[in-house]
Amino acid sequence: MLRQFTTSMTFETRGRGLLEVTRPVTEWVDESGLAAGLLTVFVRHTSASLLIQENADPDVRGDLDRFFARLVPDGDPLFRHHDEGADDMPAHVRAALTAVQLSVPLSDGRLALGTWQGIYLWEHRTRPHRREIVLHLLGE
Repeated sequence: MLRQFTTSMTFETRGRGLLEVTRPVTEWVDESGLAAGLLTVFVRHTSASLLIQENADPDVRGDLDRFFARLVPDGDPLFRHHDEGADDMPAHVRAALTAVQLSVPLSDGRLALGTWQGIYLWEHRTRPHRREIVLHLLGE
């Protein structure tokens, strides 16, 4: 019988960077008791995003931040929208270039993530923020 579950989780970021959320997401999925299905993870913000990325070497996360700093620099005169500071529009562009929603299969009661994969909330603003993600699990 097909069942579904939803919840939301709130995370405090420290400012720009990747925050791994795999553990609390996995714990919630485990509590569902489902064996197979699909998890959808959605972030409710326009200046943050979600990413599945390597969770072993922190240099990967740093390299991603440095790449995006070069690709979409803060204070770029191209942007007109800067209501909340020099990082405002660059944060929106970074979110547009990444993802606000992820899908992860559930197989044999476990998220089908690879050995070195983790689920990350990517804060694109330089200041700390409170971010909310919504989880929807469908399966049996």
